[in-house]
Amino acid sequence: MTRVRFAPSPTGYVHIGSLRTALYNYLFAKKNNGSYILRIEDTDQKRLIEDSMVNLIKCLETTGIVHDEGPTFEGEKLIQKGEYGPYIQSERLDIYKDHIQRLIDEGHAYHCFCSRERLEELREEQRKANQTPKYDGHCRTLTSEQVKERIANGEDYVIRLKMPENHNISFYDEVRGEICINSDEVDDQVLVKSDGFPTYHFAVVIDDHLMKITHVIRGEEWLPSTPKHVLLYEAFGWEKPVYVHLPNILNPDKKKLSKRQGDVAVEDFLAKGYLPEALINYIALLGWSPDVNEEIFSMEELVEHFDIKRVNKSGAVFDVNKLNWMNGEYIRKMTLEDATKSALPFMLETGYVTKADEIERFEYLVRIVDTFIEKMDKFSDIKDEMKSIFEYNLENSEEVTEMLNLDSTPVLAKAAVEKMSELEDFSPENLKSLFKEIQKEYGIKGKNLFMPARIIATGSMHGSDLMKIMSILGKDETIKRFSSYNR
Repeated sequence: MTRVRFAPSPTGYVHIGSLRTALYNYLFAKKNNGSYILRIEDTDQKRLIEDSMVNLIKCLETTGIVHDEGPTFEGEKLIQKGEYGPYIQSERLDIYKDHIQRLIDEGHAYHCFCSRERLEELREEQRKANQTPKYDGHCRTLTSEQVKERIANGEDYVIRLKMPENHNISFYDEVRGEICINSDEVDDQVLVKSDGFPTYHFAVVIDDHLMKITHVIRGEEWLPSTPKHVLLYEAFGWEKPVYVHLPNILNPDKKKLSKRQGDVAVEDFLAKGYLPEALINYIALLGWSPDVNEEIFSMEELVEHFDIKRVNKSGAVFDVNKLNWMNGEYIRKMTLEDATKSALPFMLETGYVTKADEIERFEYLVRIVDTFIEKMDKFSDIKDEMKSIFEYNLENSEEVTEMLNLDSTPVLAKAAVEKMSELEDFSPENLKSLFKEIQKEYGIKGKNLFMPARIIATGSMHGSDLMKIMSILGKDETIKRFSSYNR
């Protein structure tokens, strides 16, 4: 049975790249009727950030990547579902302790008492000699008696993997094919740190084997570490999983996606009003080519079309404009009622609507969203759209001045005020009829009619449907703006 895992560290926000890794694991599991496991790798205790695990789990579930096994919440209570737990590494220390002792007993690992100062001096000497910095095996030949004596004396130590000399380590990667590296190029990796906690490289192999992981799907930054993992599988006599190393997600400058050039946290995108479904759809296409000429996919359709063999080798550029387009497509497929509920938190931020409006004037809120939905790439965009009409600022340009100085504009403004004053139902339909009457009675047509009217009503030459905007502004405010016109 196919079993895959997503194994993040709870050290901060959820990176877009991490979300894609989780997604590809999820899609692969579902496509192959397998299980998708969430494992929390919290052995680096110095980097842990409080509530990161809670945020991580909720973020994944919000985006629809729901795991079959691992930590989750029943209400506010954290539980672990599945028969291969614990799924939090800090709760598995006894398991790692047993396995490291086995490696020591069989000669695959050794105690290292080298100080930090010695290691730093060694690396500096190697750099000066244009050598790849790596441990020199200084403690490899210590006898068991020497080790016991130094431990008894209270000396700090780590436990390292004993790399065999001149040994070819080979493995197959689904994206990059057959890979072979000689052990002389690989460092004697630390397996257990001085605080007794395992390193990632040790714990990941133990956990993947005991949790029966069949495929390891992760970012390409872990590719150089894979030979160490493969050697551990060999040392234990275990069958290694199938490896799939995903290409990086890149900034527009083709460097790895980083916060220096914009948002990279999933939480940031959700907070701006990007839909989880659109975000998932977009990142699925960053590094994977579907077998159909389409771009919009539901989660179910992604599962149907996903093929790990169609993952690309080269990195994919994160194009926020493409994400905006895709998110806008998703927004405009929603019902106006649902879109309004999603836009409401951002509408409230403007101060032009209140929480009470959600109950007492929900149809009014729907009309606002209906007016601006064609211009919204994300729900937070509605804030600028609302400000553009509620905060009246006359656009300063030659074209605006030209339109306002037409001989017909004062006539238009006066006629609009008179007719609007008599209008009982200030609906877009009635306003449209009103301007048709002005056109017919005064002979003001086309651009000379609607452009000055838009400028007087909104302060700008361009924008959404003018009749809908005036209807939202309401009778009193619209009349006030037309009455204030003077050349």
